[in-house]
Amino acid sequence: MCAIDDYTATFGEDPGYLNWAAFGPMSPAARAALTADADLLATGRAEGIAATAGRTAEAQAAVAGLLGSAPDEVTVHPSSTHALQQALAGLDGAVIASAAEFPSVTITLERAAAASGGRLAPRWIAPAGTRVTAAAVAEALDPAVTALVVSHVDFRSGYRADLAALREALGEDRLLIVDAVQSFGVVDEDWAVADVVVGHGYKWLRAGRGTGFARFTDRARERIRPVLSGRIATAAAGLPTDALPDPALSAQAYAVSASDPLAAGRLAAAAAEIQDVGVGAVAERLSRNVDALLDIADRHGIEVVSSRAPAERAGIVVLAPADPQRVGDALAAAGIQVTVRSGAVRVAPHAGTSAETLGLFDAALADAREFTSP
Repeated sequence: MCAIDDYTATFGEDPGYLNWAAFGPMSPAARAALTADADLLATGRAEGIAATAGRTAEAQAAVAGLLGSAPDEVTVHPSSTHALQQALAGLDGAVIASAAEFPSVTITLERAAAASGGRLAPRWIAPAGTRVTAAAVAEALDPAVTALVVSHVDFRSGYRADLAALREALGEDRLLIVDAVQSFGVVDEDWAVADVVVGHGYKWLRAGRGTGFARFTDRARERIRPVLSGRIATAAAGLPTDALPDPALSAQAYAVSASDPLAAGRLAAAAAEIQDVGVGAVAERLSRNVDALLDIADRHGIEVVSSRAPAERAGIVVLAPADPQRVGDALAAAGIQVTVRSGAVRVAPHAGTSAETLGLFDAALADAREFTSP
C-alpha cells in the first residue's frame, strides 16, 4: 500500500462517524504514545520522568514541521483558546474579527480588550455568510487597526479563508492571527503568510484533548507582549528564583508552565504521523470524501450551503434540508454522527472515512426523504 493508504487504514472509529469538525477519535499512534508515557510516569524513576519531559520538544518539532517553521517559534498549550489568550492579551490597537466567529475568538478578544485598560479594542465586522474575505476586511481598515484574528475554516459555514489575500489586504504593518483548529493537518496551506497560528490536536490531528499549540513569528514577538507568561517563559537558565528575568527570546515567552507530557506526546505522535504521509496526500483524500458527500446530497435533492469550490472548503459540508432537526434525528437513529446547529446539518468526514460510512449516510438520507425536501 502507499503511505496514504497506510494512514487511512489506521482509522478505527465506529461506522457512521461524520463529526470530525466536533471531535476526532484518537489515532492508534496517539493512544500508543499516551500508554507508553503513562507507564513511564507510573514508575517514578528519574529516567522515565526525564524521558517524558522531552515530549514537549518533540511536539514543538513535529508541529513546526507541518508549519514549515523553526521549533523555537512553537509553543504547546492546553488548548487553542489558551494560545489565543497569549496572542491577544499582549496586543495594542484595534483588532478586526467577525462577530460570528467561534467563541474562542470572540470571547477571548472581548476579555482581552476589557482587561487592557483601553489599549486594545475589538473592531467587529459582519461579513456576508460569515465569510471573512479580503474585501470585508479592507472595508474595516484604518490606521488604528493593528491585527486581524480569523478562523482559517469557519466552524459554521465551512468556508476556508484565503490567507494570502487577507495578508495582502492587511499589508505588512498589521498582524494576521489565524485559528487553524478546523484545518491544521488536512489543508495544504502556506502558513508563512500568518504571524500567529493557533490550533488544537483534538479534531483533525486525532491527538485528543489538551493538545493545543501556537506559532509566533519574529514579527509577532516584536509586537505582542508576553503578558500571560510564567516561570518557564524567561531567558534565565534554570529556576528563576530571587530574580525577575526578561522574557525568553523565542516563542517560549508565551508559555505559562510546563506542558502536560501526556498531551505533548500525543500531539507529537499525531503530527508526526501526518508529516510522514504528507498534508497534501491527506488533503486530497479528504477532498475526495467531501465530493462523495456532495454527490449524495445532490442525489437526494438536499441544498448544500457550504462552498463547493475546492479552494474555499476543507472538511466541512453544510446541508440545509427542509427540516434539519428531524434529519439530524433520523441520522442519529441510523448511527450517523453529525452536528445539527443553527438550522443546518454539519457533516464532516476525514481522509479515512470509509465507503461503509458514506453508504450508511446515503441510506439514512433515503429513509429520511420526507424531511429533506420542501
